[in-house]
Amino acid sequence: MNTKLRFAMLGTGFWSYYQLSGWLETGEVECAALYDQSIAAALHRAGQFAIPPASVYDDLEAMLAQERFDFVDICTSPESHETLVRRVAEHGLPVVCQKPMATSLVASQSLVQHCKTAAVPFYVNENFRWQRPIRAIKKSLDRGHIGRVFRARLDYRSSFPVFDNQPYLKDLEQFILSDVGPHLFDLARFLFGEAASVYCQTQTVIPGVAGEDTATVILRMESGATVICVMSFATRREYDRFPETYVEIEGDSGFLELGPDYWLRETTSEGTMSTRFAPPHYAWAEPAYDVVHASIVPAQTNIARALKALEAGETTGEDNLKTMELVFRSYESAAKGQVIQITG
Repeated sequence: MNTKLRFAMLGTGFWSYYQLSGWLETGEVECAALYDQSIAAALHRAGQFAIPPASVYDDLEAMLAQERFDFVDICTSPESHETLVRRVAEHGLPVVCQKPMATSLVASQSLVQHCKTAAVPFYVNENFRWQRPIRAIKKSLDRGHIGRVFRARLDYRSSFPVFDNQPYLKDLEQFILSDVGPHLFDLARFLFGEAASVYCQTQTVIPGVAGEDTATVILRMESGATVICVMSFATRREYDRFPETYVEIEGDSGFLELGPDYWLRETTSEGTMSTRFAPPHYAWAEPAYDVVHASIVPAQTNIARALKALEAGETTGEDNLKTMELVFRSYESAAKGQVIQITG
């Protein structure tokens, strides 16, 4: 018998619709309550998901005192994460948090330790590693057909008007490394292991953007491979298929390439094998976002089943802390113009 976990979602902004839809698609959970500082926003989201108005709150402490939950999902802006994670953990509840988990490395380290001290599970809702073409890349690497990886490139560049849906991003002093960086750095770690050092350069190209909107990061992995992460919202290109991530991987026996429209090409001495790994489509997802929206479902399924002790959770807070170190060491590198060693 599959008992559904009861959870509350904190935050009912733009992304909450897709995150909540993903949770419900898993079949593992049910949303018991919503919280937002704006009761009107929370009631609007509740109406879309048939959540009773009595289960909608703008008082977090009242909600935590009056309702019973198996975990709490935090889907708010990054500057609020530190306070909310702590408050939920202090109630003895498992915490799931949107990325980035915090706005500094020290705060991220503190949150992981706080949840550990409170003896509550802590997960980060990191979904990019769960994209269907990315899982296919991982399987290909594990088969070893292209041999030892010595260089790779993770490419997330477009001219997509991201500020139309999320205008607050334009005012962030730390932008693309905090917004896209967690995804690409997690992919780098998922595919190639841990990093030993980082070198980063940033630029601001789009007028009126407070933070960096382009970044180029070179990771030297513990394996000896070089992984280049390029990210930009200021790049116009022929195949501008936001939000696809393009990947090139060079091995001593072959080459892997994930290109436009989810085509994965594996080239070895035996020739090239091409396979398309298109994501599934859900009725609640935006078709242009399918590769991202669809990946929410297996990411959250993994978290839910980990909370049920049915499988190992991949995106724990402790694991994601290594990704956060890459984010903030990248900022340090860009500021100093130096290669920064990763302490782990």
